[in-house]
Amino acid sequence: MEEPPGGWVCWSDEPDRQVFVYRPDVFDSQAFPAPCLPTLYLSNGPHRNRRPEQRSRNPGDEWYLTCYLEPDVVVAEKRYDDRASAEEEAAEFARRFAVGEIDYRGAYQVPRGEYLDRLDELTGREA
Repeated sequence: MEEPPGGWVCWSDEPDRQVFVYRPDVFDSQAFPAPCLPTLYLSNGPHRNRRPEQRSRNPGDEWYLTCYLEPDVVVAEKRYDDRASAEEEAAEFARRFAVGEIDYRGAYQVPRGEYLDRLDELTGREA
């Protein structure tokens, strides 16, 4: 993603992984717990937490898009055959998230009311 859409910020841009966060100015460790920062990972390989030396460097490997609202709350997880397709979908997913088209409330078993209400407000989504 050259320019992340509405409120998304690139936190890391490596050859095999990009990390984007949503509204770090709002979802900081002061107003909300640090793990509540919506995070979008675009990675060459399925494991976002692998150390760099463990990540595959083969350009033909599969790419993955994963969006977390917090460590155990996954909103999206998809696989792509190449980086270009994954990047295109990541940009579209980020855009849809930013305008309230993604159902993130459905990902929670025990919702965080104040947090989700704030996401709804920022994205213009109806609760």
